[in-house]
Amino acid sequence: MTEQSFNTKIVHNNISQQEVGQSKSTPIYQTSAFTFKDLDHVESYYAGDVPYLYTRENNPNTNELGQAVAQLEGAPAGVASSSGISAIMAGILSVVAAGDHIVAAEDLYGGTQQLITKQLSSFGIDYTIVDFSSEDAIKQAIQPNTKLLYTESITNPFLRVENIKQLVNIAKEHNLKTMVDNTLATPYLLQPYTQGVDLVAHSATKYIGGHSDVTSGVVVGHEELIHKANQKVVGLGTNLSPFEAWLTQRGLKTLALRMKQQSENAKFVAEELQKSDEIKHVYYPKNVSDLGHGAIVTIELAQHVNVDTFFKSLDWIKIVPTLAGVETTVSYPIATSHRALTDEERQNLGMNQYVVRISIGIEEAQDITNQLLEAVHNAK
Repeated sequence: MTEQSFNTKIVHNNISQQEVGQSKSTPIYQTSAFTFKDLDHVESYYAGDVPYLYTRENNPNTNELGQAVAQLEGAPAGVASSSGISAIMAGILSVVAAGDHIVAAEDLYGGTQQLITKQLSSFGIDYTIVDFSSEDAIKQAIQPNTKLLYTESITNPFLRVENIKQLVNIAKEHNLKTMVDNTLATPYLLQPYTQGVDLVAHSATKYIGGHSDVTSGVVVGHEELIHKANQKVVGLGTNLSPFEAWLTQRGLKTLALRMKQQSENAKFVAEELQKSDEIKHVYYPKNVSDLGHGAIVTIELAQHVNVDTFFKSLDWIKIVPTLAGVETTVSYPIATSHRALTDEERQNLGMNQYVVRISIGIEEAQDITNQLLEAVHNAK
């Protein structure tokens, strides 16, 4: 081999994988593509004998994340994508196409409702939004072209726990697929796939990643549907970057520890807030799992409380338009997550200017409670 010039050496200075020992953690495969020895080797990829070609299609880090969440959910396959919404979109599009119909719960995260009612509807996919707490309402909404029932295991922000068994029974009766967003419960508390749900989605940005430093999503389920979902992720370019997949997978390792502490904290905070005359209603589920009931507490402040003063009175609890980090945060649904809903839609959900969603962190539960009650007291 001829001697290389400096300009060539500086480009081709990678250490070959054969020269590196076995890493304890999965390395970050921060590459846009993978190399091949010859054209026969390229053809081996398309024959299924070589796993990786191009990171938009396949990467060890994104594959590891999809498989890890699938394993925790008790599902055979999973695919990671660039965000929770992209994972939801890929899952839905693995079932429905133009001319098909979705029946979705009315109390979904606002971004998901917008995906269904604005974006997917522009693809020619029809929908009906109904109250999923009513079995009759669900059945009455089913049409000849209905293909999918869509809901959340714990709804956002009012924390209604979905009746998964009832949903699966309705779907089987009408030969439909089911899809559940399990973000708030996480597989630590619930595994909808093991209860008969076909697809389970996560905004892995939230509890899967757990540290507010990554945006990612995962959908898991039947192998045939996940294969179709993966085709949508690849074809629509909503793949997750290797580094973000690595970060999410790193966060996933402490999911059980975080959810245990955050759920215990949330239960304590909810019970303490219920004692305040300045809080009209505390939303916190009590029938999720023997391991806990989740880490979100939603409150409706009394009408004599000044909401703006409440938010300004918070110190180390910050206003953040998301949830699930290790720090306790608050959000204002009508201004963020459900901003795009009409006044009528928010009214139907019981959402008004006094509703505040609290994402409980891993701090001392009494400190969280003291901070919230002090802000409420200052705002009355």
